[in-house]
Amino acid sequence: MADYPYPDPVVQTAQVRELARDLVVVPNHGVQLVPNVGVIGGTHSVLVVETGMGPRNAETVLKFATEYARGRRIYLTTTHFHPEHAFGAQTFAGAATYLVNRAQATDLAAKGPGYLQMFTGLGEPVARQLEGVELPTPDVVYDSSHDLDLGGRVVQLRATGRAHSKGDQVVTVPDAGVLFTGDLAETGQFAIFPWFPPHDTDVSGIRWIEVMRKLSQRRPEIVVPGHGDISGPELLDDLRAYLELLRDETWRRRDSEMDEATVIAEVRDELIKRHPEWEGREWIDTAVACLCAEHVSHA
Repeated sequence: MADYPYPDPVVQTAQVRELARDLVVVPNHGVQLVPNVGVIGGTHSVLVVETGMGPRNAETVLKFATEYARGRRIYLTTTHFHPEHAFGAQTFAGAATYLVNRAQATDLAAKGPGYLQMFTGLGEPVARQLEGVELPTPDVVYDSSHDLDLGGRVVQLRATGRAHSKGDQVVTVPDAGVLFTGDLAETGQFAIFPWFPPHDTDVSGIRWIEVMRKLSQRRPEIVVPGHGDISGPELLDDLRAYLELLRDETWRRRDSEMDEATVIAEVRDELIKRHPEWEGREWIDTAVACLCAEHVSHA
């Protein structure tokens, strides 16, 4: 098993951040494979956004949410099917109603086992968190949009279509101006492109750009990314600009019939030069490879 060079992927409920009335985020504190977890309240219900990696993290999240709810009904949603976001949902069974979009439910069933195996191989700290995982079956599945009434507050769940994954979902709290993006946006790192042909080629740089354009136009006051610091709408603008730069730099080289390995090397150097402070450099190569593949279909 690979050595895992990062801190253990454990959700910590200390230093919870209140974003608005009855709306808090359990931040990931910059720890790899720990998502930002949201808890959104109304008069009769609360919605939890993300479970954390595996059942132990989900127990921490559920305990916090239960105490926060104080007898209110609990709902759970996840922004996409990847393990640190959704692979703790089994812990909520019987305590919460789990709802996601149809494409995400399909991802969980069809691709969940492969991702469980892949992530288990990342290192012992990750494998330990994934012990005992049973892939969840959502209680409620919607097609493209669902408005969840928490009592005096309606939360909007929207499937974005294929981008970071096929089943991406954003969660909007209109009265608070808050948008949860999942891994469609990250703070301080290169966009995560899970491009692993032939096993997984669902990520789409072209579609991702279109999704970010639409999200940017909404101008939410507060953006909660999948990982990294909570930000404002400028995060959406910056991510869209990065994706467009990635596309343009890749396609310009492919137009000249440069081989893919050279394209990857040159674009990697260019992007690191532009964003030397960003983490996640390992995702540049897969991003360029994805855009190379989409250049063929685009041409």
